Amino acid sequence: MQLFVGLGNPGPKYARHRHNIGFMAVDAIAHRHGFPAFRKRFRGLVSEGRLGDERVALLKPQTFMNESGRAVAAAMQFYKAGLAEIVVFHDELDLTAGKLRVKRGGGSAGHNGLRSIDRLVGPGYRRVRLGIGHPGDSRRVTGHVLHAFGPDDADWLMRMLDAVARSADLLAEDDDANFMNRVAILTRPPPSAPAAEA
Repeated sequence: MQLFVGLGNPGPKYARHRHNIGFMAVDAIAHRHGFPAFRKRFRGLVSEGRLGDERVALLKPQTFMNESGRAVAAAMQFYKAGLAEIVVFHDELDLTAGKLRVKRGGGSAGHNGLRSIDRLVGPGYRRVRLGIGHPGDSRRVTGHVLHAFGPDDADWLMRMLDAVARSADLLAEDDDANFMNRVAILTRPPPSAPAAEA
């Protein structure tokens, strides 16, 4: 069983915040691939299903971001999953909004959810870094991540979430390069319509 973890904060107050894009990605995967309704387990919400030939549990920790590792550790113990089976979806300030990268291990870069997971289970899991852009001033970072996506974000956000969901089987197959390539193709903005002749 692989464990796909979306990071976010629980409750409707935070649902559309940039910090919750990990929850949104996992929800998009569940919806597209027909996973059953989430249920409460492991201090989180869990749904089990398949991506291609692979069995996958989707987890949304409900512990608030800075304690995400508690839910991940509990789920790993139950499923007997190692770090190689863990994929964490999270917001990434250092990527342009709408861009995505996958990496294994590395530092938390100040992300409290990653820091909690690293502390409780170790840093060797895969990370799907979902770009939300940087506000340009470090003093505005907290307000940026804890603020809802706006109307100007709707187009790239929906394209990204749809692309992640459509390509999730490649992640389950441990094919990160083709996953990133497919997402890049699917998230390209549509070509501009030619200007009408006068």
